[in-house]
Amino acid sequence: MSNFNMADMFGKIQEMQSKMQEAQEGLQDVIVEAEAGGGMVKVKANGNKQIVSIEMDDDVVDPQDKEMLEDLIVAGVNKALEKAEEASKEKMQEMYKGMIPGGGIPGMDMSKFGL
Repeated sequence: MSNFNMADMFGKIQEMQSKMQEAQEGLQDVIVEAEAGGGMVKVKANGNKQIVSIEMDDDVVDPQDKEMLEDLIVAGVNKALEKAEEASKEKMQEMYKGMIPGGGIPGMDMSKFGL
C-alpha cells in the first residue's frame, strides 16, 4: 500500500478549488465572436456564456423586415454561445492538465466537470 496522507490530499483539493475559481473568473476575459447573415450581425460572448456585444450592419436594419433581423440576432447569439462553451471547456481543460499530474485523479470521473 502506498503512503497515503490525508492532509496532503486535502491541501491539494483546496489548491485545486482555488485554481478552479481563478480559472472560472478568467473565463470572463475569454471573448469569442460569431457572425450571422454573412457578417451582417456580429455577436461577442465571453467564456461565462454571457453576450457582451451585438453589432449590425445598417443594411440589415429594415423596419419592413423586422423578422429577418430577429432571426439573424438569434442565429448569431446561438453561434456565439456555442463558441463560448467550446472556449470555456478548452480553458478549463488546460487548467486541469496543469494542476493534476497525469491529467486526473485515479478513480475520479472528470466528465462530471465537463472534462
